[in-house]
Amino acid sequence: MTPTPPLPLTEPRPGLRTPFAYAVFRAVWIAALVSNVGTWMQNVAGVWLVTTLTTSALLVALMQTATSLPAFLLSMPAGAIGDLIDRRKLLLFTQGFMAVVALGLGAFTLTGAATAIDVLGFTFLLGMGAALNSPIWQTVTTELVPRPVLPFAITLNGVSNNIARAIGPALGGLIIAYYSPGWVFILNGISFVGTWVVIYYWKREAQNDGGPAENFSGALRAGIRYVQYSPPIVAVLVRTFAFSFGATAMWALLSVVVARRLNLQSGSYAVMLSWLGAGAVSGAFLIGKIGHRLNLNRRVLLGSLVFVGTNLSLALVPSEYWLFPVMFLSGTAWLITMTSFSTSVQLHVPKWVQARVVSMYMLVFQAGMSLGSIVWGELADRATLTLALLVAAGWMLASLVLALPFPMHQPEGLDFSPAEPWTDQLPALEEEIDPDDGPVVVMIDYDVAPADHAAFRLAAQQLTRLRLRDGALRAGVFTDVAQPARITEFFYVATWAEHERQHRRFTRDDQLVEAEVRRFHQGAEPPRVTHFLAFPRTPNVEVAAPPLQAAGSAQ
Repeated sequence: MTPTPPLPLTEPRPGLRTPFAYAVFRAVWIAALVSNVGTWMQNVAGVWLVTTLTTSALLVALMQTATSLPAFLLSMPAGAIGDLIDRRKLLLFTQGFMAVVALGLGAFTLTGAATAIDVLGFTFLLGMGAALNSPIWQTVTTELVPRPVLPFAITLNGVSNNIARAIGPALGGLIIAYYSPGWVFILNGISFVGTWVVIYYWKREAQNDGGPAENFSGALRAGIRYVQYSPPIVAVLVRTFAFSFGATAMWALLSVVVARRLNLQSGSYAVMLSWLGAGAVSGAFLIGKIGHRLNLNRRVLLGSLVFVGTNLSLALVPSEYWLFPVMFLSGTAWLITMTSFSTSVQLHVPKWVQARVVSMYMLVFQAGMSLGSIVWGELADRATLTLALLVAAGWMLASLVLALPFPMHQPEGLDFSPAEPWTDQLPALEEEIDPDDGPVVVMIDYDVAPADHAAFRLAAQQLTRLRLRDGALRAGVFTDVAQPARITEFFYVATWAEHERQHRRFTRDDQLVEAEVRRFHQGAEPPRVTHFLAFPRTPNVEVAAPPLQAAGSAQ
């Protein structure tokens, strides 16, 4: 893979401008900005077109679902694919696909034949392209800048989207007012072409760690397993779902509030979104000033509190002018919160599983957005718009309690570079082992004084979690009842290839956990490591013996 460029010598301390010192990041960021402007123009045009084509608040809210649902269906497969194949080629495919869909929707709309269902269908196809694109696009940033600069690069990616949110709706609104939503869709398609060109000229070398290749299903299982045994990632996913489910009431119902409750035109809706975008851009600079004062947990709490006020204001405020500052604050809170989630996810995982974990983060985020859009839209149709927004505000308030069982973890000081060599080296082999042979059992014997057993147990629990996270199907620690000082750690892996991958997945941070366990070993020699392979090297099942024949029977 292309080596991550070093920090520039002229700027030893990273800041918000530092990522622009890297030429490839700069080119990709500009292309993404243009594409994001087109996307937000498309969002405004699509939502407003459906609002004018139907009287159903549910169909309007389903525009958000049509955008989010494909991510729910495709994010995890996209993440697995992104970790297995060349990400550049995948980005070229997704950008080209979205260009064709957007241009097709524009041509169809300009003929005057489009219905609300048609717009939802094309939006769903664009959502499919975005679902395949998003996990890979986010992980590309880690290849363009070094780790100390990554939080600022992630923030700038959010700024790009929110500058587009400030500009795109206004441009989209003008084009809708004077021409047709169809021309907005055409321009969006052209913006994807520009991004395709930039990606085409990015010369990225494919990653190759020299180990046995994963298949698609195995890669999916490995990603799920990694998240399952990573408490910091689990905390992010829980908090992300809770936030997106409640905050999506604003995105799903804002056009309905503007058109039905305030009786305003499309220009006012575009202005509302522009205030949101302006607030988000301001939030990027605010992060630079308060980042060292507010940890990730407090940022998410602050963002949730702001959205309590946002939903209340949309339900109760009688004038659009009072909503402008509310939208500004909401945009600031949105960027700070979403940047906190994204930064935490990307800085808590090693590169080998990054696209898969990011895809699960996107899956949970879009699931919250999709489900929230359906719930709030259905509630607005069956009851009232005001009640739906008030209930959404109540949800956001209740979600603050999640900070206690699921606190956000700080990523500072983590080192996910490969641990080379791993302390437990693979044994010297007399003959080659087929990668598909297995299962494999690894046993590590320690001599631990009984007085240290309690402390050893706590350290071993952390190591067991790492074994399970990196590929073990079972893991545990046992004591010899005849010799209490002898403790054996074991873990069980499906195949020899998967065990080889375990060695390559072990990081320098993991080595610290392992070193803490081995600190309790009191033997003169290092802990004894033994590898067992299923015998014989065929599926390890019992074979029934042939039946005995009675005496005198025919031979």
